[in-house]
Amino acid sequence: MKVAVFGGSFNPVHAAHQLVALYVRETQDVDEVWFVPTYAHPFGKHLEAFEHRVAMCQLAADGVGAVVSRAEEELAQRPGFVSSRTLDLVEHIAAQGHQPRLVIGTDILEETSKWHRWDEVARVAPPIVVGRGGHPHAGVMIDMPELSSTRIRELLAQDDAAVADLLPRAVLRYIRERRLYR
Repeated sequence: MKVAVFGGSFNPVHAAHQLVALYVRETQDVDEVWFVPTYAHPFGKHLEAFEHRVAMCQLAADGVGAVVSRAEEELAQRPGFVSSRTLDLVEHIAAQGHQPRLVIGTDILEETSKWHRWDEVARVAPPIVVGRGGHPHAGVMIDMPELSSTRIRELLAQDDAAVADLLPRAVLRYIRERRLYR
């Protein structure tokens, strides 16, 4: 199966993530788009609990015909795990018999020199590049809205009404019910 691997912290998942998933599902030669929440951030960034982020991703995925993968959790079960790298993830997915493609924004193209064995990542999971506002790249015809989970968390800490247009309704309801990001 051809799988578009859309990894991230998803802390929280938001409407622009849904737009990316829908765009990739509708325009690329893939069978499924997988949201793959990070289990442990490689740079030690604080994240809401994995289970909350998986649940929010599931709510967002349901709205755009995508799937949520717990592949990062599977990797975390390996002895000595600290955090996974993208190469670990795409190799893990390929080992399950899938043909992964890595969904990345044009902003990531500017940082590939910092990635662990980027050339190997791109070989195992050829990138699907999606435009990100403020990061133009030749050949990318569409930019997704400039929206960040960091900004959403800041707004949620102040007044969750300010993010009503930025989050899927089901995700906002989930956050409110569990009093996340306060």
